[in-house]
Formats: sequence, C-alpha cells, structure tokens
Amino acid sequence: MIQRLHTEADTLALAARLSYTFTAGQLVFLHGDLGAGKTTFVRGYLRAMGYTGAVKSPTFTLVEEYPLEPRLTVYHFDLYRLGHPLELEALGIRDYLTPDSLCFIEWPERGRGVLPDADFDIRLHIDGSQRLIEMTRNPLTSTT
Repeated sequence: MIQRLHTEADTLALAARLSYTFTAGQLVFLHGDLGAGKTTFVRGYLRAMGYTGAVKSPTFTLVEEYPLEPRLTVYHFDLYRLGHPLELEALGIRDYLTPDSLCFIEWPERGRGVLPDADFDIRLHIDGSQRLIEMTRNPLTSTT
C-alpha cells in the first residue's frame, strides 16, 4: 500500500484507519528521514486507540510507554541516537517484545542484528511539502 499524505492531519487519519491492523505481540518498523512523520503516525494510532495523554518522540529517552486497555501496552522506540545495536540488549529490548505489547520502532536499521523481523514495515518519504507512506506486511511473521 502506498499513499500520498498532504498534511499532518492526513498522517493522523491514516494511522487511525490502520489502527485495527496492528495487534498485541507485533513489531512495527518505522523508516524515514527526520521530520518524515514517524512519531505523528504513532500519535495517530494512539489517539485512535483512545489514548489522550501527550505523545512525544522518544529521541532522548529511547522508549516511551503507553498503557492501553485491555492488557495492551504500546512501546514507541527511537533508535536514532543508538551508538551500537548491542545497546538494545542493555536496554532490555527482549523484555518489551511480549504477547501483551505492540512495539513501534523508529530507525530500526540501527538495531540490525539484534531486533527480530518486523510484522510491518512502514516507510515515510518526504516529497516536497507532502509525504508518501508505504506499508508492507511481513508474511513470515504476521498472522493477521
């Protein structure tokens, strides 16, 4: 699926429409340059799921946690500042990848070799004042 997004509101709306696609136990990779809309996409998903608190980029914290009901916790990672993929082991990455969690990971290529394969790859591209978004499902990992 490839779609053109004209505004930030378009990104939020698309994430909301796709929110049913993602389920507990899945891993979603978010690719794109700085400012491409990765965090905006996660914000749109969380809003669609009823989360009303602040949703911020985990650039400095590496991970933000969003408890949702029932029994689902969303973890939003930003690996941009990761110095080496093995730092994910020190972070305890495997503790986040549970059947009751959904993990969105920005800059997943920085965790190559440590991260398992994603269920979904989302690629956001800046195209002038617009964004292009492409989402693919990994048929080897995804069961939905």
